[in-house]
Amino acid sequence: MSLKVKSILVTQPKPETDKSPYYDLAKKYSVKIDFRPFIHVEPIPAIDFRKDRISIPEYSAVIFTSRNAADNFFRICTEMRVNVPESLKYFCVSESTAFYLQKYVVYRKRKIFYGKQSINDLMDVIKKHRKEKFLVPCTDIHKQEIFETLEANDIEYTKAVIYKTVASDLSDLANVNYDVLVFFSPSGIKSLFKNFPKFKQNNTRIAAFGPTTAQAVLDAGLRLDIQAPVPAAPSMTMALEQYIRKNNK
Repeated sequence: MSLKVKSILVTQPKPETDKSPYYDLAKKYSVKIDFRPFIHVEPIPAIDFRKDRISIPEYSAVIFTSRNAADNFFRICTEMRVNVPESLKYFCVSESTAFYLQKYVVYRKRKIFYGKQSINDLMDVIKKHRKEKFLVPCTDIHKQEIFETLEANDIEYTKAVIYKTVASDLSDLANVNYDVLVFFSPSGIKSLFKNFPKFKQNNTRIAAFGPTTAQAVLDAGLRLDIQAPVPAAPSMTMALEQYIRKNNK
């Protein structure tokens, strides 16, 4: 028996614009879609960061994997009264992260490089600057891929943990049920069980984006019903649409 999908909870912040494919999906299939981050980031204070004995002025280049990394890098520089030199080079995994730097620097006066979406897209340009001393600001829970890729290409770098990923308080959702829960990181699964230790999946469908998230679902003893990216569904909204189309007949 196929179970229809009438409600979906996406464990990410609400899209900033109305032009999200999630809204198109909700309208097309008359499905309720809500957004609620299961995790959030908290800054690591300068007093704690100093214990790692990382001297930011010693680095000539920074690799940013997200806007959070950029926000916290410039925050820690301000807290530690580090003057960010104009000569510092910025390497961003995506164009949107690169453009986000306009919040902190005069874009046209800086050396900023970016890839399409992953560290692999950025490696060619990083290798051309391998003499630089790279700093990689990150959270305490991070993907190993970026560091494994840098090491595989003999790039000298230092990991700077300047913010942490923590579970959000979801107590207000205790008596709210959704047909589908959509996860994007193993941290989201941990947050689910931290907030609801007795969570039973029953008829709730679980959707996971990325192989590490999918594995976290299985490791938690949950049933994985919807997965992306896959060849037939490179995005989560496409995977959800295919599942809804099949089950909501």
